[in-house]
Order: sequence, then structure tokens, then C-alpha cells
Amino acid sequence: MEHLTVKDKKAILISSLKSRYKLQYDAIQPIPYVKDRLHCVDKVFVEGGTEICIVKGATKETEGPWVRVDSYKDIFTDPRMKAKRRIIEAEPGYGKSTVTLQLAYDWCNGVKDSPFKDVEILILLRLRQLNSKISIYQAIKLFLAPNDPRIKSSDIKNIIESCSSVKVLLDGYDEFPDRDGATGSDVGRIITRNLFGNIDVTLTTRYLPKDYDKSNTKYVRLIGFDEKARDQYIRKAVTGEDEESVANIKRALKENPILDDLCQVPLLFVMFSHMTHEKTHLQKFKSVTGLFRYMIKCFHSHMRNKSLDKHAKEHMSEHESEHDELSKVAFEGLCGENKQLSWRKDGLCTRLGQGFCQHYLAVGILVEEEVSAETNEQTSTTDIQTRTDLRFYHELFCEWFACFRLVEIVAATRNASELKNVLDKVDPFNLQYLYRFTCGISPAVGKRIIEYLKSRKDGDKFAILCILEQTDEVDGIKETVRDLCSNLVQITNEDSKLLQRSTIQLLEIASRFNIPIFNVVLQTCSPRVDESGLNLILQSGLSLSILSSLHELEIYDIDRRLTNEELAAILSYPSQCTSLKELQFNSYYLPDTIPAGSIPSSLKSRNVKVWNYRENGCRRLNLQTDLWQACDAWGNLPGEKGYRF
Repeated sequence: MEHLTVKDKKAILISSLKSRYKLQYDAIQPIPYVKDRLHCVDKVFVEGGTEICIVKGATKETEGPWVRVDSYKDIFTDPRMKAKRRIIEAEPGYGKSTVTLQLAYDWCNGVKDSPFKDVEILILLRLRQLNSKISIYQAIKLFLAPNDPRIKSSDIKNIIESCSSVKVLLDGYDEFPDRDGATGSDVGRIITRNLFGNIDVTLTTRYLPKDYDKSNTKYVRLIGFDEKARDQYIRKAVTGEDEESVANIKRALKENPILDDLCQVPLLFVMFSHMTHEKTHLQKFKSVTGLFRYMIKCFHSHMRNKSLDKHAKEHMSEHESEHDELSKVAFEGLCGENKQLSWRKDGLCTRLGQGFCQHYLAVGILVEEEVSAETNEQTSTTDIQTRTDLRFYHELFCEWFACFRLVEIVAATRNASELKNVLDKVDPFNLQYLYRFTCGISPAVGKRIIEYLKSRKDGDKFAILCILEQTDEVDGIKETVRDLCSNLVQITNEDSKLLQRSTIQLLEIASRFNIPIFNVVLQTCSPRVDESGLNLILQSGLSLSILSSLHELEIYDIDRRLTNEELAAILSYPSQCTSLKELQFNSYYLPDTIPAGSIPSSLKSRNVKVWNYRENGCRRLNLQTDLWQACDAWGNLPGEKGYRF
């Protein structure tokens, strides 16, 4: 074999990387069961909500402030993000992997305005394919340059060290088999900056590692699709500029706030929009269970319709309805001591049956993935082996099948004590759809689960969503919603994201049906208004839309300061809440003078009372003079009578 220089080997490696990435970014599959319709990532990628944490030297635990940026490119180009380590955090389905594929596309194609345009080498690894014993150089060889004998893992180390610029993307830390382990894996050393210390590394994950270089890490989060992103995706990837089709899909979303919330998850919105475009009666569904049941049915019916073999169709129908063992596998994976979302293909096929596995692979509910087999540190490059694992297309599908097993387990419990012992091990705040699906498919079991949820701290609001899954109609929960909204409804930054989302949905259901919402308190949520002025974006990244039946709104943040521009933006939200009577800024520092024209006319015409309450006293905004004035102990301006505090 001819002698190759490091420069020669670098060219070979780059060529191999680009070939491998092209296979990945050209294989975007919006509907899993439509396998013959693949898209290039650049043809379907749209900007979702991206926020960066801008506190200098802060750890993620300090929580912000978070600032919305215009593009995924800002993750690397914004001066406030200058660092050797970045973590992109988001829930499953929010587009973490899609962003990495778009960056790979940019690099391979030399996209002019991309931060990766002039990078010599880009390393993109899916961490779920690795194990703790394989070295990072072996992983690159195994998954990114497997077919060229001229490149060895030791060559890759030399090539990387010779480059002037290298960027590394490690996708899916939460799926890494040795996440938070103590085995001293190369992935762990990279995260703590004991390896690749001077190389730019970005990690995507559902949650933060236990051990990482906090002082030199910048934080990013993806917060899902807002209305602008949805509209852009529909036009770019589904309908083109067919305005009638665009309107049909958007109408399907707006008809029910439950579906609207679900479709903030980009992966689910993508599936929903494509399926709605092809089958318009999808818009009739009013619960997550109803939508998901229909989606699963579509997976199977598409496969049956393609088959001409009557005998094969009968087997397909059996596999669709008889999935007890798969449900056990899914439940064990989600609720076992160590969460498991992928399984060795040979072992799973033995357990489920070869024909069953092949059917679920063919319909797209299960997918195959090549992963590294166990090695030891002395294993030579040529001896590195891979194996095939199976996993669900998305974790939501795992929760769907697991719910059938949970129904059986709950039904077998004899009393509330036994039920509590079971459900205390199944955290609803991490597995919300498992609970919602379970309540949706079994009214009897759902009733017992709802009683359990109501007994848990902060479980009453989540119970509302589970009740909705049972009734499939908002009419069945109106009185419960009315009862909850007749008291103070609070959202705090200490609440889990699920609790915040449940509370927001409760409020939006009430508003949609004109149920009075007497008082909402946003505590340390640091809300801001989105570009449209129609939604409050909370610090968690969740949005609160206009509440037409809201009477009082209190925003509490300790010593938060607002500029005139920020105050004017926030005032635009309550001005559109047509029933609002009072707005209170608690513990805020607000501007002493307000520029003429900054106060929305609707606040003035409705004479909405606006307070700024601090420890040293209270002042109220005089809507006639646009000036703050001191109030008496009852919140009245001079000449007024009444009672406030």
C-alpha cells in the first residue's frame, strides 16, 4: 500500500464523513410508515424556538436570563455563546437531532452563512450507538469511516490533532448507555473537558449530565414550534403555497387546545401536518388518545393496503391487535430501575416472535439501529464489532404501548394502598402521556388513576388532562375547570414543565369556553411577550396565549427591572384579555415615567387598574395622565373610594 501523509488521510476522512452525513441528512422521514418518501433535511428544516442563557459565568442551575435568538446559527455565532462547550437541552421530539443534521448539511455543502462553513472537520456521533469501552477514535472509525481500510482509529487521532478547526456534535446524551456512569468513558472525559479540551464540542440531551465542566459551558434550549414556525413548515414541506390546504391544517390545530399543545412538539407536528394533509378527518379528534390511536391505525392500514396477500393481511391484523408482549417490553423499559429505550434485535425477536418484529419494523413503529458491541480497551481497530438494536420510532410510541400494560397492572390492584404502591414508581411528571393514554383507553382504570393524581401534590391540574382523555369532550370537565379557576391559579418557575403545561391548558380551556378565571399569578416566571404580542413566554419556554375570560393578573418577580420598551411589550398582552380588570406587578422595578402612547388604548377604555407593589409601598398607574401615583392602603388614587388590599 502506498505511503499516505497525514494530509492525504485527512482528505480521505473528510470524504468519508461527508458521504456518511449525506446518507443521514437525505433520509428525513416525516411519516414513519411512508418509507418511500424521504426528504433532505434542508428541504424540511424550519427554525423552532431557540433560547440561550446569557448570564456570564453562570451555571445552568441559575436559570437565566434566557434570550430568544433568531436562528440555530446563533448558538455558535452569538458573542455571548463563545465557549468550548455547549449543551443543547430539549424534550424528546423537539428537534435536537434535526439541528445536528442541518449543521452537517451546512458543513458538507459549504453553506455561505453557516458557522460551520470554514470548519476543517465535523464529527457528528449519535451517542446511543456507542458504549463506555469504545474510544472516541474507534467510534469515529466504526460509524463514520467504516469502509476505508486506509484509515485507522490511530490515524483519526493524528488527523484531528493536525487540524486548525474541528467541531464535534455529540447527539443524545440521555440515550448514551453509560450516561452518568463512573466507568471513565471517552464521552464522559469530553464532557468534563479532560479530552478534546481545546476542541469546540456541543452536546444535545434531554437532561444535564451529573458531571460536566460547568464553568466553561454555555446553555441552549429548544422550546418547540410557535405559530410562525408551524406556518413555515406547512408551506415549506407539506402544501407549498396552496392557501386552502394551509388553512385546513391550521384549522385542525386550532379546533382544540389539547392538540394545539401536543403539536408544539416539532416531531409530532410534522407527523400531524402531513397526515392531516392526506386525511382531513384527523381534525375531528379532541384528545391525545384519540389522535394517537388513529395514528397507530394509519401505520398498520398503510401496510395492509400495500399487501396483495390475503393470508399476510390476516397476520398483519393479528399483530396490530395482539401486542401484549410488546406492551410488557415497553413498560419495563420506561418504568424499570434503569430506563431502557433500545433492545438487542436478536433477543427482542426471540421474545416477541420473528414475524411480529418484522411487521413492526415494516410499519415504522420499531426501527433498527447499528450500535457498537461491547469491546475492551485492547481491542484492535479491525476487531471492533457492531450489532443491531431495535427501538421505538419515538419515546411517545413506547408510552403508547406501555399504557396497555399499565392498565392490566392497575386493574389487578385491590385497593387504594396497592394502587399507590404501583403508581408511586411511575412518575407522572416524567411520563405524562403514559398516564393520559392509560386513562383514555380504559375508563375504569382511568377513574382510579385520576383519584390517585388528585391526592398528589399539584396533581389536580394534571388530573384535568386525564379526565379530558376519558370524556373526549371538554363538556365533561367544564365544572371541574370552573371550580379550579374560581380560586387563585398560580404558575411558578419551581413547577415542573408538565405542571406548568397542565395549568396553561386548564386556563386556555376555560378561556375558550368563557369560564371566568378570577386570578392568575405568574411567580418568578419572568414572562416576556413574543414577536406577535399575542403570547406571554414564560422562563420555562412555554407560552400563555390570550385569556379572554381572565379577571386579574399578578406578575411577581423579585427586583426584576423593566425598561420602557419591555413594559410596553408586556402591557400589550393584558390589553387583549378583554375581561381583565386588574394587573399587578409585584416586587418589580418599573420606569418612573412612561412615554406618551405606550399604554394600550384598550386598557384605558376599560379602565384596567395597574399596580406596582413593592415593600416600600404601592403606586398605581393613572391611565388619564400616564403617570404613576401613590395609592392609599386600599389601592385608591386621590378622590377614589373602595377596597383593594
